[in-house]
Amino acid sequence: MKISLVIADDHPVLIAGVKHELADFHTISIVGTASNSTEIVDLLSQSHCDILVTDYVMPGGDFGDGMTMLSFLRRRYPELKIIVFTTMENRAIVAEMVKVGVRAVLSKVDVIGHLISAIHAVYAGATYFSPRLRPPTTQDGAPQPEPVKGLTRRETEVVRLYVSGVSINEIAEQFNRSKQTISSQKASAMRKLGIARDVELFRFAYESGLLAEGGDLVVDEDGSALSLANE
Repeated sequence: MKISLVIADDHPVLIAGVKHELADFHTISIVGTASNSTEIVDLLSQSHCDILVTDYVMPGGDFGDGMTMLSFLRRRYPELKIIVFTTMENRAIVAEMVKVGVRAVLSKVDVIGHLISAIHAVYAGATYFSPRLRPPTTQDGAPQPEPVKGLTRRETEVVRLYVSGVSINEIAEQFNRSKQTISSQKASAMRKLGIARDVELFRFAYESGLLAEGGDLVVDEDGSALSLANE
């Protein structure tokens, strides 16, 4: 898996900082950077791009900024996945971004790990929102899920906990089992599901309903292990 990425912001220092933070992730390839909507469109017309990470306020471009720019990009590049990385925290505007097809909205005051998580989540087909922008949820005390067809109840629960951000060690402690036992149950579940990578396990959990939308995706340093952690 190699996620091709364009980063757009009108502050060069921020772009440099984001590029530095993403440099160690072998799953991410930055194909270009842009400082306004004109440069974004030029890049997208020349290079394949899976995900655009862009600020909301991007003055000076031929295609505007804010909702005007986002709406234009969604019309011209319907397959492009967009992450908005912004200081703007107006929930009404966030809701409008979602309506036009933005897949993730992050606050720049969040730790950079949220951006890394969002990139992998959006690439996997999920959505992702900064904790400060996320609508309230009532997921506490969620009931134990029914077993997924083909999996045992314990395998199902191990998968659910793992993609919810609980480590193998923590799951082992919770079930009073060894780390090796839990790892074997996770591997057994993946084998039964025909899944080879954690990113595919995350996608399965999201699409099958094991995982509620809106959690925080956690990614190992090498980008290989994906999970969602509830705040």
